[in-house]
Amino acid sequence: MITRTTDQKWFVLVAIGTGTFMSALDGSVVNIILPVVRQAFGSSVATIEWVVTIYLLVVSSLLLTFGRLGDLVGHKSVYISGFTIFIASSTLCGLAPSAEILVLFRGIQAIGAAMIYSNSPAILTSNFPSAQRGKALGLAATMTYLGLTVGPTLGGWLAEQFSWRYVFYINVPVGLIALVLSIAFIPRDVSIEKEKKFDIAGAVTFMAGLATLMLGLNKGAEWGWTSWSFLGLILMSVVLIVIFVRTERRSKAPMLDLGLFSNPLFTASTANALLNYVCVYSIVFLIPFYLIQGRELEPSLSGLLLTCQPIVMAVVAPISGTLSDRIGSRTPGMIGMAILAAGLFLLSQSGSQSPLWMIMLGLSISGLGTGLFISPNNSALMGSAPAHRQGIASGILASSRNVGMVLGIGLAGAILTSHLTNGSQEGLFQGVRMGLLAASGVALLGVVVAFIKER
Repeated sequence: MITRTTDQKWFVLVAIGTGTFMSALDGSVVNIILPVVRQAFGSSVATIEWVVTIYLLVVSSLLLTFGRLGDLVGHKSVYISGFTIFIASSTLCGLAPSAEILVLFRGIQAIGAAMIYSNSPAILTSNFPSAQRGKALGLAATMTYLGLTVGPTLGGWLAEQFSWRYVFYINVPVGLIALVLSIAFIPRDVSIEKEKKFDIAGAVTFMAGLATLMLGLNKGAEWGWTSWSFLGLILMSVVLIVIFVRTERRSKAPMLDLGLFSNPLFTASTANALLNYVCVYSIVFLIPFYLIQGRELEPSLSGLLLTCQPIVMAVVAPISGTLSDRIGSRTPGMIGMAILAAGLFLLSQSGSQSPLWMIMLGLSISGLGTGLFISPNNSALMGSAPAHRQGIASGILASSRNVGMVLGIGLAGAILTSHLTNGSQEGLFQGVRMGLLAASGVALLGVVVAFIKER
């Protein structure tokens, strides 16, 4: 149970919001500086790719584990520990003497990030009444989108004016502010579970299964979707996940309570979150190719155009969250995914001579749809989980984001690659067009899921 005052919950929101801003800032900043880091260390592209890949794999595989740990020992303690690890490892990343050491420190940083991601929604949900849950999650989402908006511009400026190392150092002051706020204002929570056992077998098999799946999806376009390497990893991941499910069904204190999925609202909200992130990251992957390689725009101008989407999302998310507290998640979810589908379709019509305002409009419409959808859906997912399973629900929500991200990039990358065989500009435009059309179809599927989830 949690002891809180009426006013303290807003300080909790400020603390969590600062943390989500920092984590989003870090995630969007690092991708910008990879070419600079590669040049500084004189390393191969394959090695530098692991700066991002290791972070993705570690975060994804540990989300559920740390969500469960939060249910057992308290979400605040896991969240605070995660911040401590994240701040310390950010400093180490900035001091890294080689690309290989940087990859190692990024793996440690990802452990802290997983502890933060998997417990922040649970802390917000526990500190706000159900009538304000959507509003709180929406405001936290706004901080995430602000981090995504500021990240690319700030990262490029820091790398240009100082050094790529300052991209990691910037996490330290922001992280310390969030850490102090969290220690001061997040109430101590006590687990209400009777069974205090931690499911080690479930944690290990889930970690191995999801990491194998994510690695396969991440490398599928590079290795080939029909290669033995890709197919072997996918088969291995399926076997491990089957073992994990069997282990959880037999466990008296499972890491993942499969009973959560007996609630149709929880299951549909999880599926909808995954579909939404597939769409969002299809845009994130394809539009830079269209702008920089296809239209030959400067990276700075391309980055500025891409901020249209997160800016609109930041404005709309708290409004839709507040609205869902009154009318539920079904209507905002349906309308949001439908608008996202329309934005994706508009972007898919972009060609070699399309005016830039058309790209900005398509990105803004996509941001409007995602902003309308995300807060109500997150509120429905967290609200449909019992109090003693909030950590697991947070982990599942974060996992759906990461898996959706990799599936979106994998789907878009496979479609784009299939149209680049002759290396022509027209092939690139066609690949981007078909990838965005496929994502639009995924968004329409999300409309259907949103329609049925509260019936």
